[in-house]
Amino acid sequence: MKVWLLRHGRTAYNAEHRYQGRTDVPLSPEGAAELERAEIAPPVVYVSPLCRTGQTASRIFPGAKQVVVKDLAEMDFSAFEGRNYVEMEHDPDYRVWVDGGCEGRCPGGESRTEFCDRVCRVFSALAEDAAARKALHLVIVAHSGVQMAVMERFALPERGYFDWNAPCGGGYVLDWEENLWQSGRKLRLLREVRYTKGGSTC
Repeated sequence: MKVWLLRHGRTAYNAEHRYQGRTDVPLSPEGAAELERAEIAPPVVYVSPLCRTGQTASRIFPGAKQVVVKDLAEMDFSAFEGRNYVEMEHDPDYRVWVDGGCEGRCPGGESRTEFCDRVCRVFSALAEDAAARKALHLVIVAHSGVQMAVMERFALPERGYFDWNAPCGGGYVLDWEENLWQSGRKLRLLREVRYTKGGSTC
């Protein structure tokens, strides 16, 4: 089984480097227009409850049934959402969070550990269910934080959390090997993919 773990397309918040988190920001017109169809046509794509993931899946995997999975939502940044690092440069709560490696709990939101545990639990359940059904593909369209959490914990080669930050409309294809998963809860990275015209960044 191949696992496709993709990030949503560009939004206005991406262009302005704003924390999105649980804020339901849609794709920007430019972000939607630049997305391209994938080379596979899975029957089902798993998305988060936030509209930018469903909009992305509709363009990359047209015709696929979308299944919304609550725990695939992005990290809850709470008080930081809708703001960027320039606007919060002198915010004491933000400085404490950043100086702590962005690992502590955002005021009113989640810590990175809480977020990663949530995401990795649901990813494990989806992967094991797909493998049990002998699915050819498990396709997930979610968020950068979701990618980073899953890849840090499960991917080979092993890399740190922030080393797995794919561009908008991009992500990773991994190989599910039963023995490797059962022995060490690992998936082997096959390649990086990107489904945007012109290689735009966000």
